[in-house]
Amino acid sequence: MARRGQPSQLNALIAIDKPEGCTSHDVVARVRRACDERRVGHAGTLDPLASGVMVVGIGQATRLLGALTLDTKGYVARIRFGSETDTDDAEGRRTAAAPCADELWDESFAHAVLKRFLGSSMQVPPAYSAISVNGVRSYKRARAGEDVDLPARPIEVGLAALLSIESEELPDGEAGPRRAVPVWTVAFSVSKGTYIRSLARDIGRAAGSAAHVSALRRTSSGCVDLGRSVSLEGLDADVARAHALDPVAALGLTAREVGERELADISFGRSLRCDVSLTDLDAATPASIALVHGGKLHAIARPDAGLLVMEQVYPQPIEGVRL
Repeated sequence: MARRGQPSQLNALIAIDKPEGCTSHDVVARVRRACDERRVGHAGTLDPLASGVMVVGIGQATRLLGALTLDTKGYVARIRFGSETDTDDAEGRRTAAAPCADELWDESFAHAVLKRFLGSSMQVPPAYSAISVNGVRSYKRARAGEDVDLPARPIEVGLAALLSIESEELPDGEAGPRRAVPVWTVAFSVSKGTYIRSLARDIGRAAGSAAHVSALRRTSSGCVDLGRSVSLEGLDADVARAHALDPVAALGLTAREVGERELADISFGRSLRCDVSLTDLDAATPASIALVHGGKLHAIARPDAGLLVMEQVYPQPIEGVRL
């Protein structure tokens, strides 16, 4: 394990295909060990039940995590009807049961229900979530037996596409006598902060029944999809470096190539002459510029009075730039 205080030897953003059953904290710990780097963080938590895309920053790239343009998320969810749980997923305790009418197996009915969730709306997050309530995580209050009443938050659903309807046989004891319930597999595209578990709960109620998420896979986070993700199995520094995400594209910035002489000025935080075309930038509040050299991100600067003023400088540049 890398020693505290040492400069990071690997500075990159990578996408992990998180396996089901581990926490986001577990993923960070495994990346630390696999890449022999102490400084590792993630952007966007995934529940233990969920799998899929999780963006991880290593070394200096951890400084980018709060600024990533990952506003849209893609998911594929299995929504099981017949019951609600206190966590709105299959890991929770059943809190309500409802009959499953024949229409829940009808694709036309399912399409009509899902269509009602498209666009902007207000969503009540699940009690078992990481939202802070007076400085305490909501899930901690819920586990302690407190009644958690979270305020609704604005969300946007851009896609709610039915992929299939299947029957799932439930064992005795889970929902009374053995019986089959419908499971909808749905592809979602949603705004950041949307809880698919809450969508499943609300979809169940809108369909005249009850429902929860039985499986969930994140297929994309911003511009990063599963095709760019790597497995934790076999991960090491070389694999991470080979699959590094382009930090400029992930940030959604304009790039400017800098020369060797300018690198010295950047390292000291000195401003550079601004010769970047601002045609595509907002003249009133010009966007930041990514300063790159040799396939690495060295700094982020903002145009100001004919200069590029340093906002962030990375002593160890961040790998993965592809211009």
